[in-house]
Amino acid sequence: MDRFRYGGQLINWSGSFLNMTLKTVSRPRGAKGFVVLPRRWKAERTLGWIMKARRNVRDYERLPQHSEARLTWALITLMTRRITRGSHQARWTKRL
Repeated sequence: MDRFRYGGQLINWSGSFLNMTLKTVSRPRGAKGFVVLPRRWKAERTLGWIMKARRNVRDYERLPQHSEARLTWALITLMTRRITRGSHQARWTKRL
């Protein structure tokens, strides 16, 4: 339980309500200065993709359900673009 000391109630909540295991990434002991943490970039990259949808950048929505719907729509858009695009090789041969 020592490794979850920074997770707090979120880890318990995600386990009981979402049936999902949440793992925290902590800094190595004795590290000074900047340290690259594993897999943290995936979350930051995903948030960057979501924020490309202009309406998600500002808090325009009055209800949380509307914000959730906008985030879902942005992620659906990302998934469909990723599914429908061809391989990297195929894209370059079409342009030439």
